[in-house]
Amino acid sequence: MSSLLDFTVQGDVATITDESKLPQVKLMSPLQLYRLWERQNWVSHEIDLSQDRADWEALSEEERDEMLWGLSAFFVGEERVTNQFSGLVLAAEDKNEEAFLITQQVDEARHAQHFNRLYEQVFDFDGSFEDRLEAARRDLTPDYFKLFDGYLVESHDALLADPTDVGAKVDFVTTYHMVIEGTLALTGQYFQTDNLDKMGILPGHLKAFNLISQDEHRHVAYGTWFLQQKARDPELAQRIQDKLVETLPSAAGVLVPPGYQLGDDYTYLGYSAQTMNEFAFTALSRRLKVIGVGLPAVAA
Repeated sequence: MSSLLDFTVQGDVATITDESKLPQVKLMSPLQLYRLWERQNWVSHEIDLSQDRADWEALSEEERDEMLWGLSAFFVGEERVTNQFSGLVLAAEDKNEEAFLITQQVDEARHAQHFNRLYEQVFDFDGSFEDRLEAARRDLTPDYFKLFDGYLVESHDALLADPTDVGAKVDFVTTYHMVIEGTLALTGQYFQTDNLDKMGILPGHLKAFNLISQDEHRHVAYGTWFLQQKARDPELAQRIQDKLVETLPSAAGVLVPPGYQLGDDYTYLGYSAQTMNEFAFTALSRRLKVIGVGLPAVAA
């Protein structure tokens, strides 16, 4: 059974260094993305979760446990990306970029607040936000923490240490926008919302999750725009690829449910490992093509 990791191996990589060969794809600028945020803004606490509570209580224990693993990954992830973001705001290169990046941090905090509310009002987890977050962390795997508490935090610390370091900014955006958001979050959102839609349950959460996905697409659009600009420098293009080689093994492991190993044949919410990994790989490869950077060498 193939995994996301099967599509990439360490070794020589092909980089587009001739500007005439870079993709002629015009992307939205930070100012355009900021204006889009104003049009798409939403309020998490206005979403009605009353039917969600009834739907949750009607599920079997096995169904709840399966769903909670994926939802815990989002709850913890939203807190992590909110907490590990200020360095990128400090690294903004002009006021339009700064304005957009501030909206992204607000988005991530809103997403975390939605999941906290979901765990409290629907899943009936007692205590504080921090108590619920700690309970969710117990559902997750070592690969998850290696990526979110390791690579993400390290990249953010480097950016905080020197917000003018373009290489550190490239490392952070690659880890955050390409791997965590563009590969993992959008993949998880797609399959989880598709499952909820098919089951006809948790309508409040489904509405919020679709709005969260809308926000994440806007965030990833920024990351794609930024990396497209920087990839015109061959050294920075190589740096993007090096960061992918470093982080993709952990990212591949994040997609694997507890009790399985990378490469095992399993299903999650009725979707095969092959289906989910191919979705994640396709999403990543399309964005890298727009950026003008090749994937790390494809496995034979």
